[in-house]
Amino acid sequence: MERAVSCGGVVIFRGKILLLYKNYRNRYEGWVLPKGTVELGENHEQTALREVREETGVKAKVIGYVGKSEYTFNIPKDTVEKEVHWYLMTADNYFSKPQREEHFLHSGYYRYIEAIHLLKFPNEKSILKKAYQKYTQLNEQQLRRKDI
Repeated sequence: MERAVSCGGVVIFRGKILLLYKNYRNRYEGWVLPKGTVELGENHEQTALREVREETGVKAKVIGYVGKSEYTFNIPKDTVEKEVHWYLMTADNYFSKPQREEHFLHSGYYRYIEAIHLLKFPNEKSILKKAYQKYTQLNEQQLRRKDI
């Protein structure tokens, strides 16, 4: 069994979540969160920021760690055990540009209810729920501070 580690970001701007639409030869098709493989010399946070930038063109800022998802998939001669470390991030505008070389055809920001229905994988839906909950808690705390 082979092991792999990736990192990604749940990027939220003004309450909307950044998603990517991938279509690879009509065999792999669906909406996903930006993520990718850790490169030599990078920590998990650096990987997540780089992957968000490469796949979406968004220069994000990390707000906090969300958690880890794990799954397995098959490759021709082996099974891969993959873990993905996720970070809550923010951007400073709605600009995004999908990375065509990785077969991303569309990117954009969607309301939570839309994003949760669009996402292809259950583990990414679960991460989005955690990240959005953290995001709303942080916003509530900031509002309370302003009232003081």
